[in-house]
Amino acid sequence: MAGRCTTGLLLLCLTALFSCLFASPDVCSNSFIPGAKGDQGEIGEEGDEGKVGKNGPPGVPGVPGQAGLKGELGPLGKTGPGGDKGDKGDTGLDGPSGLKGKAGTTCDCGKYRRVAGQMDVSVGKLRNALKFVKNVMVGLTENEDHYYLLVREPKKFKEASLNCKLRGGALAMPNTITCNRLMADYVGQAGLTRVYIGVQAHSNYTGGTNSSQDVLSSPPQEFTAWSLDEELSPSSSNSTCVELLSTGTWGRVGCDTAMFFICEFPKSRRRGGAIGATNSSS
Repeated sequence: MAGRCTTGLLLLCLTALFSCLFASPDVCSNSFIPGAKGDQGEIGEEGDEGKVGKNGPPGVPGVPGQAGLKGELGPLGKTGPGGDKGDKGDTGLDGPSGLKGKAGTTCDCGKYRRVAGQMDVSVGKLRNALKFVKNVMVGLTENEDHYYLLVREPKKFKEASLNCKLRGGALAMPNTITCNRLMADYVGQAGLTRVYIGVQAHSNYTGGTNSSQDVLSSPPQEFTAWSLDEELSPSSSNSTCVELLSTGTWGRVGCDTAMFFICEFPKSRRRGGAIGATNSSS
């Protein structure tokens, strides 16, 4: 009895197994089939603003716009500096001849000529007398611009400069070859060999060349007449004062040296009274 029950149970189990193996997938499957699409939900609230992103690459240049209208004329600026002087132009054509003048009247001009001749003779004598006074009695020499007075009083450089100022002039400053030669001859004719002049040499020099300046102004003189020794070795002496030799050359000399000097007086001013009054004492 027990064996029959066991056999029946085994057959029941096998039947159930085969029925599951060959059953429809819809019946024995474990997968879930999605359902129908639901209704659209409500729109949510607006979110916070996001972070600023990186700058993108520059775009392609746009097409140039049209030119604007011409603006109004601006105010005039300040006048600029004057330009260099231009070259001299060509000579123009001769103008037309003028009209013929009226005939002059006849007169007896002989007496006027005689008077004019006598005046010329008198003026010539006066000029010779004035020249004698200046060159012989006073001892002056001159050129077109200045009178020159050789003072025979040995003085140091500063004292000589002050003495010329008290006379109404200044220490002579030869600034041209002609003026330098005139003063050198003036020294030689007086029987002297050297005198002070109103030039001072710079203590420093550039390129082995002496430079100089006059006493009354700071810029260097354009004209110099240094001796060959001074040109070759301008630093051999620390002296800054300058002497004029009768040969026409310049040399350095100690400012404490006492010697004669030459004063100059411009012709543009009337200094004759001062020259004559003070020269009598010299």
